Amino acid sequence: MITTPPPYTPGDSFLRRSTGVLTQELLLSSGGLGLGKIPDRLKPDATTTMVCGYCSTGCGLNIHLKGGVAVNLTPTTEYPVNLGMACPKGWEALTPLSATDRATLPLLRGSSGRMEEVDWHTAMTAFTERFKNIQAEHGAESVAWLGTGQICTEELAFLGAFAKFGMGLVHGDGNTRQCMATSVVAYKESFGFDAPPFTYQDFEESDVIVLIGSNLAIAHPILWQRVLRNPHHPEILVIDPRKTETAVAATQHYAILPKSDLVLLYGVAHLLIQNGWIDRSFIDSHTTGFDEFKEHVRAFTPDRVSAESGITVGHLYRMAETLHRGKRVSLWWTMGVNQGHEAVRTAQAIINLALMTGNIGRPGTGPNSITGQCNAMGSRLYSNTTNLMGGYDFLNPEHRNRVAKLLNIPVDRIPTKNSLAYDQIIDGIHAGTIKGLWLIATNSAHSWISQKSFAEAARKLDFLVVQDMYHTTESAELAHLVLPAAGWGEKEGTFINSERRIGLVKKVARAPGQALSDFNIVKLATRYWGCDALFQEWDSPESTFQILKRLSRGQPSDITGIRDYRMIDDAGGIQWPLPEVEPEFIQFQMSANEPEPASAHLLGAGNSLHQNLPSEGESGGEVVFSSTPNSETRPSPAKKLPHQQRRLFEDGQFYHVDGRARFRYETPRPAPDLTDHDFPFLLMTGRGTSAQWHTQTRTGKSEVLLKLHPQNVYIELNPTDAKRLGIQPNAQVLIISRVGRIQATAFVTSTLQIGQVFIPMHYRETNQLTHPAFDPYSRQPSYKCCAVRLEAVTEQ
Repeated sequence: MITTPPPYTPGDSFLRRSTGVLTQELLLSSGGLGLGKIPDRLKPDATTTMVCGYCSTGCGLNIHLKGGVAVNLTPTTEYPVNLGMACPKGWEALTPLSATDRATLPLLRGSSGRMEEVDWHTAMTAFTERFKNIQAEHGAESVAWLGTGQICTEELAFLGAFAKFGMGLVHGDGNTRQCMATSVVAYKESFGFDAPPFTYQDFEESDVIVLIGSNLAIAHPILWQRVLRNPHHPEILVIDPRKTETAVAATQHYAILPKSDLVLLYGVAHLLIQNGWIDRSFIDSHTTGFDEFKEHVRAFTPDRVSAESGITVGHLYRMAETLHRGKRVSLWWTMGVNQGHEAVRTAQAIINLALMTGNIGRPGTGPNSITGQCNAMGSRLYSNTTNLMGGYDFLNPEHRNRVAKLLNIPVDRIPTKNSLAYDQIIDGIHAGTIKGLWLIATNSAHSWISQKSFAEAARKLDFLVVQDMYHTTESAELAHLVLPAAGWGEKEGTFINSERRIGLVKKVARAPGQALSDFNIVKLATRYWGCDALFQEWDSPESTFQILKRLSRGQPSDITGIRDYRMIDDAGGIQWPLPEVEPEFIQFQMSANEPEPASAHLLGAGNSLHQNLPSEGESGGEVVFSSTPNSETRPSPAKKLPHQQRRLFEDGQFYHVDGRARFRYETPRPAPDLTDHDFPFLLMTGRGTSAQWHTQTRTGKSEVLLKLHPQNVYIELNPTDAKRLGIQPNAQVLIISRVGRIQATAFVTSTLQIGQVFIPMHYRETNQLTHPAFDPYSRQPSYKCCAVRLEAVTEQ
């Protein structure tokens, strides 16, 4: 029997149904609050701006709140860093907070060897008794800590102050040793202080941009977008062995041999001097040591540099001529320079080029180090590890006395010797002199060079404490005690980005279970250790910020002009220095009849939200936000906004006693892990995609980010090498170094030169291969140069 279907009506169509679950999910309507159209389910009733917690770019993100809960985010259009842009990590920044493997209760390894859930009292009693017993038996220096550049500045400072002034530890370092120690030492020696001179606006002001060991398009995609906004059609020079995404987009790519940077830069300096393409007036007025440097680089002739770097003499001349023609030349470097066996001198060779050509202190210029982690700069200044907090020196009695007075502590609480560096702490564990270790927000069992060495060291410890968001990290698996920590978005404080901009972190979600902020974990530790009286003033992140202001007074990084968190929030971040008395930042009072200046909206008037959350560990309730104070109570808008772009050294005055910058240099040395007959390939490591971050502890929680890169480790190799070894694309390859071996999937690509291979740094397997070599001045590991051999894996 044939039946006639009912008349068609659009409302009955499955694909065009006007109501229903799928329709409501896809339906867009006005989100209000200037957000454009968004799904109804994500429509917020409030927003607040905070700085991102991934890389050192320090982007501003608008957090969307619904019923007091963070439900979504968008990049902040007026934030001076990212100008409405965000990378994949930034878009997914909230996702890791809801991961199922969050650490929610302390875990203590019992007599059975298994980790068992315990309360905070039990955890902190174990923390105190075990560490104190180790110190009693083996001395104060037998316990150390390793921190991070990924927690708030105030947390770093409190941790470092408690560890050294409370616990009596001498040795503490951070994972910033793995990324930024080179730049710190280079700037200190050259300028007299760790002072990156630039602002991101320089990417848009330069007519020549030189990127050295930096795949900016992948590692710092928002900064690459700033390059693309440059209206001057700049020459973009990329110095990198690989044909990276950035190199492909450059106007000039110099595919040098790995670790020949120093020779190349000395060769360029030689040509600039030989041709008179230098700024002699700037050199004579603002630097010392140039004549000696001139003699040093005389030996780096074009023929020698060509032979050692792999680029032609013609290309060397072209590079020098491009620098000479540029009126505003900026030189930028990242890990390709920092992670090397002679990294400090390489960074200083870049600084030398800027000094000798006068490309510093002006828009679009500068020798500019781009940081790795979101708060590496905060760690550099205030972690109390490699320098006495605030940029002071442990070895200087005047500095110790000053810091003791500023902190209201006995001066004998401050160590009179420097800490061991990260690698030396690991060596100390192997030697048996360090018996206890406290890891905070870092995953050393994955990230440390020659990974096997760290795992072996961890197993030798009498007591290993890991403080982290997750109980599943490689380091947590080795721990005796795991302390559950809140993450970005679950606490408040500040980060300091690559351009010295202090940005605000806010609490927009509750940490799960009984997890506490790193600040409150340290606060709890001071009580159990019995030294809380020393830290009575350190009662909140913002009160700690006021302490750091005192420490900064009179220092190159002076921030006494920053009133409070509200000022940072209103200004869209503030670059240091901002001294208390700086005429161009003095605020003015508007008369009753004077209209609000057009710039007032950039201060965030009427948009900034402050929070009043229940105590950490409480359950239930809403995240309640109060509205912005009215015009009678809020500060007057600044005549000149603190977030405007500000550069250092505009007056040509540096931080050495004589006010001059120094030329630093040294004879290049061969890489420590050279290729030979048995290990004929040179392995490089680096950033894989913009969707990956470090050990993937957080990015690995996002299904979106996981879809943007291969899940299993892979190795890139040149087609000629692949053909010679009989390795097909997607085949399995055994990679063997002098310290380890792994298996990976082959990715055959012409972006690599013959004899070179590349593996992204983010995979757990990568650092089973890397060779433990270190720059002698910064103690930074040389991740970028490791000799390996390849073997095709045959089907069994």
